[in-house]
Amino acid sequence: MNLVSSVADRLLGLCRKPPALRSMQADFVHLPGIAHEGIPDGGSGGSGILHRGIGAAFSGMRTLNRNRQLLWFSLLTGLVLAGNAVAEGALWYINRTLQPDSIGLYVQDFFLSFATLFCLLILLAGLVVSLSSQKDGHALFFEGLAGAKKYVKPLLLWSMILALAGILLFRIWVGLFTGMPPEFRFLLNFGPYFFDSMITQFPFNWTLDWAMLTEIPGYGGRTLLLLIYPFGFMRTMNFLVITLLMFVMTPFVVPLIVIEKKTLIGAVMGSFAMMKKTWAEIISCAIFLGIIVSGMFLTYLLVQAVSGIVDPYNTVMFHPTIAWITFAVIFNLALVTIAFVTATVGGIASLHIYRNAGTQEGSV
Repeated sequence: MNLVSSVADRLLGLCRKPPALRSMQADFVHLPGIAHEGIPDGGSGGSGILHRGIGAAFSGMRTLNRNRQLLWFSLLTGLVLAGNAVAEGALWYINRTLQPDSIGLYVQDFFLSFATLFCLLILLAGLVVSLSSQKDGHALFFEGLAGAKKYVKPLLLWSMILALAGILLFRIWVGLFTGMPPEFRFLLNFGPYFFDSMITQFPFNWTLDWAMLTEIPGYGGRTLLLLIYPFGFMRTMNFLVITLLMFVMTPFVVPLIVIEKKTLIGAVMGSFAMMKKTWAEIISCAIFLGIIVSGMFLTYLLVQAVSGIVDPYNTVMFHPTIAWITFAVIFNLALVTIAFVTATVGGIASLHIYRNAGTQEGSV
């Protein structure tokens, strides 16, 4: 975990010494509240709402900096999605051999999405429990994860609903844009297929020289590595885009289940009710964190420029040496680390927004 913590410090700007800000304790969910100096309360004003959304993201960064154990949430989330990529690659190979019908493909997609979402929701519930039961200002993630088992039933049902909704949204997206004239097909790049075009470029295409890593000597076939990367990886990215969209649409379901002990129906209705009041904060926070991740991923353009200067004949792009492949792997791992640490910040930030919304309701 020291490696993950160190990368988070350097690339997300987290420092061990917290900034000198005034703190106040909110008994509602026992999360440390931050009073942001110089940020207007905003009332119903748009700028104040946007500031509160971005302020929640910064509060999430400070909370994570004070509670390094929460980085386990980042690591375990990454492992769950890595397992999803492996399963996607294995299913792609099985389906190519068995040629199941459309119903069989939908069933596979549902169960894999359901299993992945359930694991992610359990981890999120553990994050909520650990933050809402801090001891001496410290959140113990594994204690929170152990406490999350009390909410297995509503999380199972919520996972099923999200899996069905995710499959439906993806099919609607594909059906909508594949039926368009060819001149509008470029719009696919702004949806779940965004990563499909990016994965073919260096440094993301470090397996482009297939013979180096994917040919089985004496057999001539492809190994599972090719099925996982890029095929399984791309399907996982598509799944993740849809999942993030659904999370932004229903951000308070898990906190309402865990903190207020609501039923699933009550939590969903309560999340929509709170969403009406805090949608601007949620969107501004999500956009701010998305800009951070997107900005870091766009550094691949700088890597491409450097590789072009070092090797103007573009052999790096199509036949990278071991040194360039090693660099690409480290670069990709750093980007993935930033993405999952930012996801952790987003989960904490959603709790700050939830707490602030509950405080405002209580003061009315």
